[in-house]
Amino acid sequence: MKSEEFGTLSVVGTPIGNLQEMTPRAIETLNAADCILCEDCRHTLGLLNAFGISKPLRAHHKFNERGTVDEIVEALRGGKNFALVTDAGMPCISDPGRILVSACREAGIRVTVVSGPCAAIDALVLSGFDSTHFCFVGFLPERNRERKELLARFSDVRATLLFYVPPHSLNEDLAALYRALGARKVCLVREITKLHEETIPFTLCPEPALEARGEYVVVAEGAPPKRNERLSLSVEEHLAAVLAEGTDKKEAIKRVASERKLPKNEVYRLTVEKERE
Repeated sequence: MKSEEFGTLSVVGTPIGNLQEMTPRAIETLNAADCILCEDCRHTLGLLNAFGISKPLRAHHKFNERGTVDEIVEALRGGKNFALVTDAGMPCISDPGRILVSACREAGIRVTVVSGPCAAIDALVLSGFDSTHFCFVGFLPERNRERKELLARFSDVRATLLFYVPPHSLNEDLAALYRALGARKVCLVREITKLHEETIPFTLCPEPALEARGEYVVVAEGAPPKRNERLSLSVEEHLAAVLAEGTDKKEAIKRVASERKLPKNEVYRLTVEKERE
């Protein structure tokens, strides 16, 4: 069979909370599919019922995705059209989908995406943190050793970091972030797009004791410049980097002066007085 006669895999983003974010194109795509692949058939059935969609459902989740890929690809090669959804948000982003998409690419099957919400991007916007550069880390491993190794890879990354955190491990994960990143500023975002959407500024500490309420996205500030990197910055940028670590202004001016081998009053003149002009 020629590739143009193959079916199409449509990766469909679905609401992460507010059903009004379901797009007309997503509804049209699900209605046109021969079968909808989903993490939890009962959960997805509720979504489909809300929009009057009636289609066969097939479970496709992290526990069975490797074992079902070949059969799905074969059906796509036979001309069937599949839509892939997860319980919420965009498939492949800390959710199943990547393995199937990769297999379809290798088989020459068309894959298209139907845009939808992504909790990580929404949380980044809500945090107010620097979005010029950001790095999505996702869920932390459950085993301490693997978690430590992963965080070590990102501890010096200057970009804003994004983590997914389930409620049962909120305080444990925050403590692990503190051990890897230090007392860095973070923003905890929960219930995105829902009635009780909440954005919680927080500074990482050794023993957090927060009451977990739902799934969280933790947005963490990127690593501050190292000392030798700071010397290539302007005095104003250098001071801003030290202040971003939580140092008070008086101590920050003292540190900048020491690192740049300048008099404190000169740093003060180039920064604080300049801001007042």
